[in-house]
Amino acid sequence: MKLLAAANKSPPNDGQIDGDKKVTVHFPLIFSSYSRKLSSVMKTFLTILLTITFLPVLQAAEQPNILAIMVDDLGYGDLASYGATDLKSPHLDKLVGSGMKFTHFYANCPVCSPTRASFVTGRYPELVGVPGVVRTHAEDSWGYLARDVVTLGHKMQEAGYHTALIGKWHLGLTQEHWPNNRGFHFFHGWLGDMMDDYYLHTRHDIHYMRRNTTTIHPQGHATDLFTQWACDYLQEQKDSEQPFFLFLSYNAPHTPIQPPPQWLEKVKQREKGISKTRAQLVALIEHMDWGIGQVLEQLDALGLTEDTVVVFTSDNGGQVNVGGRNGHLRDGKQSMYEGGLRVATCVSWPGHIPPDTVTSRRALTMDLYPTLCEIAGAPIHHAIDGRSLLPTLLGKDHTSDTRDFFFHRREGGNRYGGLTTHAIIRGNWKLLQNSPFESLELYNLSTDPLEQNNLAEKSREKFNELAKVLRVQIQRGGAVPWQVPTRSNRP
Repeated sequence: MKLLAAANKSPPNDGQIDGDKKVTVHFPLIFSSYSRKLSSVMKTFLTILLTITFLPVLQAAEQPNILAIMVDDLGYGDLASYGATDLKSPHLDKLVGSGMKFTHFYANCPVCSPTRASFVTGRYPELVGVPGVVRTHAEDSWGYLARDVVTLGHKMQEAGYHTALIGKWHLGLTQEHWPNNRGFHFFHGWLGDMMDDYYLHTRHDIHYMRRNTTTIHPQGHATDLFTQWACDYLQEQKDSEQPFFLFLSYNAPHTPIQPPPQWLEKVKQREKGISKTRAQLVALIEHMDWGIGQVLEQLDALGLTEDTVVVFTSDNGGQVNVGGRNGHLRDGKQSMYEGGLRVATCVSWPGHIPPDTVTSRRALTMDLYPTLCEIAGAPIHHAIDGRSLLPTLLGKDHTSDTRDFFFHRREGGNRYGGLTTHAIIRGNWKLLQNSPFESLELYNLSTDPLEQNNLAEKSREKFNELAKVLRVQIQRGGAVPWQVPTRSNRP
């Protein structure tokens, strides 16, 4: 295990760091010539004082590295380990098998920015000013990450970690929102939303690739670039005195569905009869899987695997009209049905999480924030909505979570007109509004997991119960500004 930089400074004469995981503190010099003159009470006091002084060292000795991998628009059924039969994902399947697989993990929103906001803040996205997608043009941008939030990067820095974001950010294009100003020591990636081309790296003809605050123009497929940059970062960190927190965020398999030609050809040769649309997406996912495999192999080659927690998740479900598959779940990206929200997720931590474990506990993206903070030894003293999953990961609770789960999305265009869609899950019941122009629907997920039998009229008492609670959450989110602060809209 790596120690904090401060903990690796030469200790005073009365203490020494003994071993890699255990710290033994000795105080012989303090009591040597003065021991006869000190009362037992004073000796006890000094012992306690010195123990408290060395407490950060004790905590630091147990800190693992953390690698959090988030991909973009991966379908719940688009890994072999989650049921895909026309797709090869050996590296992610190995990762899933090395730790705990979640079968009921939900993205906080069925689109990108809000889920990412929940990951970095531990809160419902509408409560930190990101109810929808942050975009280049103001008239079509539906989020402004609150200035005062304490990000996961901030918390990791407080705990002594070196923090890095490699890949997609998508939580603000202006300087105040750049990752370097939001808790990340190092940023090498993409500020914007989708790329218009995986090789040109532009959006609306604007270059959003950055190395820290410098605009860069790298050559190559974005997936390969993010993979290489992550491997380079790990190489740089291998001898560091600090543990690292690396947020590796891929654009793939988001549109445009643009796999490297050789990967597409390989899928076509192997999967006879596969449609052109599906083949392109499968190739893009397999290419991404290979890239993640390179990062995991780099961890192993550097001897970091045993000391690293690895989290894998997606920011929302797969996009059905470009070939995404969400298993047996209804619908996909942008939808409040299960296919838009439930995502493939796993956590690996050698020596702590037994391999090949599975949990059906319901969880949300925002729960990763307190989970990783607890693992890192970073106490949280401000309001968050997420709950730590560490007890579940360590085998103490693999079952249920009785809280309400809320989902909220604001969107524009003629389809949404700047209005919102919502959902709430309470126990086995789910109430949702999949369009701002359609009625609320009610489903019992235990008897109707495919959401085919709308019980809005038959179970009116349950409908009213959930609708009331949902309205309260909508009011909470509606009170939080989500536009760029101006004189006219500041609270």
